Amino acid sequence: MASHLFLILAFWSLFVSPIVINGYSPKEIIQMCSKTPNPKPCEYFFTNNPNYGPIDNDQDFLKASLKLALDKAMQADQTAKSLGSKCHNKLETAAWDDCLKLYDYTIKRINKTVDPSKKCSQLETQTWLSTALTNLETCRMGFIELGVGNNVLPLMDNNVSYLISNSLAMNKGNLTYKPTYKGKFPTWVSPGDRKLLQASSPGAGANVVVAQDGSGNYKTVAAAVAAAKSGSGRFVIYVKAGTYNENVVISASNIMLVGDGIGKTVITGSRSVDGGSTTFNSATVAVEGDAFIGRGITFRNTAGGQNHQAVALRSGSDLSVFYQCSFEGYQDTLYVHSERQFYRDCDIYGTVDFIFGNAAVVLQNCNIRPRKPPNGTNTITAQGRTDPNQNTGIVIHNSRISPASELASVQGSVKTYLGRPWKQYSRTIIMKTAIDGFVRPEGWMPWSGNFALDTLFYAEYANTGAGASTANRVTWKGYRVFTSATQASPFTVGNFIAGNSWLPGTNVPFTAGL
Repeated sequence: MASHLFLILAFWSLFVSPIVINGYSPKEIIQMCSKTPNPKPCEYFFTNNPNYGPIDNDQDFLKASLKLALDKAMQADQTAKSLGSKCHNKLETAAWDDCLKLYDYTIKRINKTVDPSKKCSQLETQTWLSTALTNLETCRMGFIELGVGNNVLPLMDNNVSYLISNSLAMNKGNLTYKPTYKGKFPTWVSPGDRKLLQASSPGAGANVVVAQDGSGNYKTVAAAVAAAKSGSGRFVIYVKAGTYNENVVISASNIMLVGDGIGKTVITGSRSVDGGSTTFNSATVAVEGDAFIGRGITFRNTAGGQNHQAVALRSGSDLSVFYQCSFEGYQDTLYVHSERQFYRDCDIYGTVDFIFGNAAVVLQNCNIRPRKPPNGTNTITAQGRTDPNQNTGIVIHNSRISPASELASVQGSVKTYLGRPWKQYSRTIIMKTAIDGFVRPEGWMPWSGNFALDTLFYAEYANTGAGASTANRVTWKGYRVFTSATQASPFTVGNFIAGNSWLPGTNVPFTAGL
């Protein structure tokens, strides 16, 4: 697909005279592009476009590359919108609908890195470019998992992914991030937010109340969410105890969804891939607006393991927090899709790949509870990093991995693994966590043959329990056992998701270090 498109571009270049960019010859452009992971698209677009200069140093080259990626993403977005007529059935349309949304998100994230009116740190640039690349991969996977796309997918412009990957590599080369928290909170945090989580009554300070009995402002969560708008202050939705059977998409930023507690306030749905949804769109609740806070809610998907991918919650919310929540499903329960996320004092239930995605996420002080699977095998994590320069990964810290009650009685007939590599550069770190003896001695499971075994990054550090011994763990090149705090510290809340700079404003308890 990508090679086909590039041949077309190369053929067209025969009829276009090379343009020197602010004194740079094509030879010099080739030299600059040779530093990138994907030099050929870089060479082609810079040689034939005069609009990305001046380029006097590496920083200028990065800025030009970001602008180039944005322009090509916008062109690809227009192409994607024109392809609706190529969809011949509901499954193709379902995947195409996801792509329209994901291309829009990609443009917004890249635009944040080039907007001259906003200061964007190198860490933020790396985060948003990582998300942009994840969005395009998610678009592609939607067609593949539904077994469709021959009419549409080959026409998608993969050069955008290559250009984003180049920008990721350049930006990481200049990445000199240090935590910047000095007692001030991000602009989206209002002084009242700290009081919201301290209040004795969950509904204290709520803007609207959801209640099935009609005692609130709305009877459904979706109706309350639809009434919320992004603003400078936080919009708090209190959801009274009850089971709400609905699918909810939260697009506005600065939303707080608070319930009466795990098992009391339940939002449930049953979409699945076998039921005709993409994994992305199967979520019972999808959080897309930034700076989301969820507390005291159970998110559930009841499709069952036999229906394969069926998400209870999907989050692509940057700087989002889930506190004292439960996520219940089977395959693909918790989709930590993208951006920076933090989970504290939560319960996660599932079977296959039930914590998965490509966010930069830390789960701290959580209960991770594998259930009885339909096929005799559980895999707890499936991290989806596709580029070695993405600053993403799943970190499980100071938590507990133990069988759910339905698995406890049959655990001897079930193989449970800590994870498997969904994508080429899959990265998962488990540290200071209690692991029960039902986890297999080898710890980790291959995805398919030798795929990603050399390029993944799996690590364990100072874990305890009968299943924590690393004596018989896999011997893959990408697996390692940390033996010092120095090795583990880059994956703490303070370092991996810069938690000291934004979590204090939520008043959610957290441990910044080990």
